[in-house]
Amino acid sequence: MAKRLTYKDAGVDIAAGDRLVEAIRSAVRRTHGPRVMDRYGHFAGVFSLDYDERLFQQNYRHPLLVAGTDGVGTKLRVAIDARACRTVGQDCVAMCVNDILVLGAEPLFFLDYVGTGRLDEAVAAEVVVGVAEACKRCDCALLGGETAEMPGFYADGDFDLAGFAVGVVEKKAVITGSRIRPGDVVLGLASSGLHSNGYTLARKIAFDVAGLGVGEVIPDLGQTVAEALLEPTRLYVRPVLRVLRHYTVKQVVHGMAHITGGGLAGNLARILPDNVDARLAKDAWPVPPVFTWLQKMGNVSTKEMRRVFNMGIGFAMVVSEYFADHITTMLEKDGETVHRLGTISRGKGDVVLG
Repeated sequence: MAKRLTYKDAGVDIAAGDRLVEAIRSAVRRTHGPRVMDRYGHFAGVFSLDYDERLFQQNYRHPLLVAGTDGVGTKLRVAIDARACRTVGQDCVAMCVNDILVLGAEPLFFLDYVGTGRLDEAVAAEVVVGVAEACKRCDCALLGGETAEMPGFYADGDFDLAGFAVGVVEKKAVITGSRIRPGDVVLGLASSGLHSNGYTLARKIAFDVAGLGVGEVIPDLGQTVAEALLEPTRLYVRPVLRVLRHYTVKQVVHGMAHITGGGLAGNLARILPDNVDARLAKDAWPVPPVFTWLQKMGNVSTKEMRRVFNMGIGFAMVVSEYFADHITTMLEKDGETVHRLGTISRGKGDVVLG
């Protein structure tokens, strides 16, 4: 008689999945405030929009939900090879919440997805705990998630990670860029490094051109490849929301951009009206050494570097010239490094680096 097969024989370990849920339970629950409703079961997460009457009766007369989704890209390859997967959880959260923040939205809750060939409980727990810690730093509930074990679909030891963020913004307070006008000031908030963009090129330079392994030191930087490339994406939510809430009566922040693939110019151009230009000084901020090393080692043109990487600016805010200094001070008090990148002038919707 043929052997009785089980799901585990085919490559899926249900018990391991159950153990993972128990391992991450406390980290996930730490992100839950009173608006997370636990009593409705566990097939889906439930979030109350009217639990706190002050939230929607005073702050939100006409609330709009804002949603975004993203992943970490091939930065995961570096993390997997370095066996250091905690920080990619923050990367996943940051890529999503920074996107919805552009519209002025306050993140409410987050969902994550981990797909793998064979569930490594320790690695999966490390990733999800990283997600939960980042959610906590954004005052955002980790409302639910999915871990899918799919033998034969992923290479052994590999996994993929994606996230989904939902936030809220008052209809009259949505920041679209339509208010941007001549005289406005462009502020740049420093990035922590590559964030989560351009890793296919960065990996080619570090591993193929330079011939380094993830644990080897880059002499120019005094860091290992893993240390240089796995610096997590900054979470801009709390500092930026504090500015927006301070100016709740006057909208003095006219536009914002999350600087991801496409670089500073490519992303800032997305929010400019077609009757203005953003004129930026290319020497207005210091380029972090990791970008200088990548450019030199890979013999990459400056134009290509600026198109692929953030080059040291992770988030941009276009603000009224009359409030630029105060906004800068507020952001700096919250730990951000802020650079005055340039100003807005009449034009055709272009970003001009001079």
